[in-house]
Amino acid sequence: MSFTQELSSWWAPKAATEIAKVPILGSQAPNTANLDLSDPPRPTILVFLRHCGCPFAEKTFLNFRDAAKANKYIDFIAVSHSSEESTQTWLASLPQAGSEPDNLRVIVDEQVEIYAAYGLGASGYGHVLSPASMYNVWQLGKSEGIWNRPTEGGSRWQTGGFFAVDGDGIVRWGRAANRADEIPDFEAMVEALATEKIVKGSKL
Repeated sequence: MSFTQELSSWWAPKAATEIAKVPILGSQAPNTANLDLSDPPRPTILVFLRHCGCPFAEKTFLNFRDAAKANKYIDFIAVSHSSEESTQTWLASLPQAGSEPDNLRVIVDEQVEIYAAYGLGASGYGHVLSPASMYNVWQLGKSEGIWNRPTEGGSRWQTGGFFAVDGDGIVRWGRAANRADEIPDFEAMVEALATEKIVKGSKL
């Protein structure tokens, strides 16, 4: 990782041709060439990561991995906008690297096409540099030992997000992240999918 690479993470992310609206609850989840949730149709939890190296992305992924291990009937897909090489380097640097279960996969979306389909574009100063976010960076490092790692690719301005999609492709939980330090509630997402199963009379 070079100083230039670290500095470039402060540049705006690559601009997609069009940023869609964030899917609302009860709407059909978008499918793209690189992410088709109908093939095969399974309940899925999606997380759109910030840049690889971000401590909040790390905490998010560790929680995401734990949720995947505990809920094998759900597919867990993490989307990274850092390069393939940067993403794999980052994953290998995380605690218990390689322990991801079979129902978890990571998709690299360096051209941010999937992000754009889910309405996730560039954020602003208040999203990235709010006093609360800056405090929580320090708090996360102090309490859990999760600090900034070298940033080899990706943009700090890219908005993250998280969605729970049922087996019919309907969004049951989720939204764009409100701030850079937001950690998704994966238990709530699992519960939303489980509730939908029960409503339909299916067994988990």
